[in-house]
Amino acid sequence: MAKSISTPGVYIIEKNAFPNSIVPIATAAPAFVGYTEKAVLNKQSVPNVPVKISSLAEYQAYFGGGPKTLFQLESDPKTVFKCSVAGVRFFLYNCLQLYFANGGAACYIVSIGNFADVTRPAPADFFGGIDALRNEQEPTLLICPDTVGLPDANASAEVHRKMLDHCAEMQSRFAILDIWGGFQKRTLDGNDVISTFRNGIQSNLNWGATYYPWVNTNITGTDEVDFTKMAKDSLPVLAELLLAELQQSVKSGQLRDQQKFVAIQNAVKSIATTTDPDKVKQLHQTLQAVSPLYKNILKGILQEINLLPPGAGMAGIYCMVDQSQGVFKAPANVSMASVISPAVQISSAEQEDLNAPLDGKSVCAIRTFVGQGVLVWGARTLDGNSQDWRYINVRRTMIFIEQSIKTAIRAYVFEPNDANTWATVKSMIENFLTNFWREGGLAGAKPQDAFSVQIGLGSTMTAQDILDGYMRVTVLLAVSRPAEFLVITLEQKMQQS
Repeated sequence: MAKSISTPGVYIIEKNAFPNSIVPIATAAPAFVGYTEKAVLNKQSVPNVPVKISSLAEYQAYFGGGPKTLFQLESDPKTVFKCSVAGVRFFLYNCLQLYFANGGAACYIVSIGNFADVTRPAPADFFGGIDALRNEQEPTLLICPDTVGLPDANASAEVHRKMLDHCAEMQSRFAILDIWGGFQKRTLDGNDVISTFRNGIQSNLNWGATYYPWVNTNITGTDEVDFTKMAKDSLPVLAELLLAELQQSVKSGQLRDQQKFVAIQNAVKSIATTTDPDKVKQLHQTLQAVSPLYKNILKGILQEINLLPPGAGMAGIYCMVDQSQGVFKAPANVSMASVISPAVQISSAEQEDLNAPLDGKSVCAIRTFVGQGVLVWGARTLDGNSQDWRYINVRRTMIFIEQSIKTAIRAYVFEPNDANTWATVKSMIENFLTNFWREGGLAGAKPQDAFSVQIGLGSTMTAQDILDGYMRVTVLLAVSRPAEFLVITLEQKMQQS
């Protein structure tokens, strides 16, 4: 007894009538690994350290803002100009904005380096950041948007394999992979982006999913782009193109005011030397007002900046669906916020190879439908040939159940391995699964059809198991699966009246 009884009197002894309950773990806790402007927490540098944030403002306080991506401008006889990224492009900051726009909440950030110091990203940079998550129990999703900024698809595949291996080892998280070059159309040859991606991954396929194509977003606004987004050696090219346009306007008679011509000409010539923020703003507004070519160039830069891999946005959708309906709901047939269009339009025929290829490495499609906008049109893991782990929601539901039960029954380690403990553990698991079934997470007309829990000597354990200190529990589950194919049969009948 807890209290010794040594004197006459009335004593009350309370006993627990109910077993411990299983507290559901969080399912919407992504971890992002990538390059940042800084990594400072409590005035200390924290590279390769997982830091939990709850908003973009909190991210900016710890990790700074986004990279200043510069663009190379070249004149082209056919298209007037060509615009491309100068140097390395980093994606984490903009992708994090897409994550929050699609319903994302608290998440973890692991900085693997300051992008100002990185001239050539390498797969090894990501390995340390992914390994740093081993000691974190809460993250349930793993996303590395900056893998698409690696030099080639092979380097990206190295990180993808590391991500899948990490998730399989931890058994508590799911990876969302971004396809290197996923903004390109499929060529169905040796350079095909989907075939290259599939060739780069071989094992632990049920622990991850990927989406194609990239998406055109409106994360960055038009007011955030001006001629300072161009590399220094491109500013003379810009001035040359604008002066040529100005001369053409004079020849065609569109510009006849000589005073205005001189003012615009002087403004164009000052592009390369203007650095004062107020003068930059004034010059930018002047060029926007008088030069259609300048607006087209900025439009091209803006489209390039807003072209993003979809993985982070999908992590936000996972979180939103988990919160609104449950982890058992497939994160599909959902519109993507802050997305204008997919980078590549996909038809139903073209999606066939993405959804069910011969090698089973399924790729979820992002498509546009008339009147519905941009929808996520796929819910398969990379292991599309597996009957057990084909669907994302099945894989994540099993992670949720496994980790919730694992965390709860840790309290019974070193308890007597006898019938009393077995009954307590069985009752606790059955109560948890019954509640989950009522929410719609398990299939079946009644709880007995949805799951069964077995534990005991002669059932899941032998006498030798008990002597060796093993308590074995077997849980059978009927996880609800999505209706991926809806088939409607129409048949004519004879006239009856």
